[in-house]
Amino acid sequence: MNPSHPPELLTWLLDPTDPGPRYLALRDLLHRPADDPELVAARAAAHRDGPIAAILADMADDGHWGKPGPGYGPKYRSTVWAMIALGQLGASAADDERVARAGAYLLDQALCPGGQFAYNGRPAGTFDCLQGNLLTALLDLGVDDPRLDGAYDWMARTVTGEGIAPRGTGSSANAARCNAERRYTAYKSGPLFRCGANNNLSCAWGAAKVMLAFGKLPPGRRTPLIDEAIRQGAEFLLAGEPATAPWPNGYAAAPSGNWWKFGFPVFYVADLLQVAEALLAVGYGDDPRLAPTLALIAAKADADGRWPLEYHYNGKMWPGVAFGRLGAPNKWVTMRALRINEFTTD
Repeated sequence: MNPSHPPELLTWLLDPTDPGPRYLALRDLLHRPADDPELVAARAAAHRDGPIAAILADMADDGHWGKPGPGYGPKYRSTVWAMIALGQLGASAADDERVARAGAYLLDQALCPGGQFAYNGRPAGTFDCLQGNLLTALLDLGVDDPRLDGAYDWMARTVTGEGIAPRGTGSSANAARCNAERRYTAYKSGPLFRCGANNNLSCAWGAAKVMLAFGKLPPGRRTPLIDEAIRQGAEFLLAGEPATAPWPNGYAAAPSGNWWKFGFPVFYVADLLQVAEALLAVGYGDDPRLAPTLALIAAKADADGRWPLEYHYNGKMWPGVAFGRLGAPNKWVTMRALRINEFTTD
């Protein structure tokens, strides 16, 4: 545990009447071992009460939310969003078999044979933020399937461009692209996080998700191709001054203001806190180019060491699920920020 955490802050986070944040604080700040009785009790309580329980209660018996299929719509109540939220809440397939059932359903419905997670179940429906979000969620949830190796290989190739046919403009180029085993598409339009939704420019929202997913993969499972994708992705995110969100904006004249609004859960909209999470996860926490971003994150805390909720999806998710009042000190956002602090002070 970081000794700088004031006792009052830990008391707030460890409140036994709020089992979700208590479980995460015991696990991630106090670093209790998995068999610690207090952690075991908190983990069980978090799965029994609060948002984990509410989201799982809304799941269909076969493992989907919303409507059957790949699970992207309706936002933000369907399978894709449920799995992302459950991963960030600390849900576990080992603690509730419904999580494992949902993971198997998602893999069967949304993962293509070529390794692409797709909103419509077809390779052309893949994009970086979806790919990264779902890989992160599945590993966080303990749903580790052999098919994920292919999904990571595809994701690494989309960053570096290795072995993927470019999008062609002439008829012969289009024919070659259509016959290629791996190819860029209208959404996943080119290497280094290029995205059709961002005017075919590199998308830092997608980059943050992809890099965070790479950070979840144990180093022993990272191939040379993945290592190169991590290197290129880190250089992209660290170019310029990350705290100013200098990345391509697509159709906008200025960066999205959402970069500076820290929220929970984090779906496809990214914030600078997630950029830091991703870069720390892949080993770039000591890079001096990240220091201003870390300082910006620290400066958002109040006098009691708590961070406010600045971006939310309350009212758009599952029945009975909300994550606090906008602008108020928030345990979920505070946990996100304190994990950064744990990385940088160890």
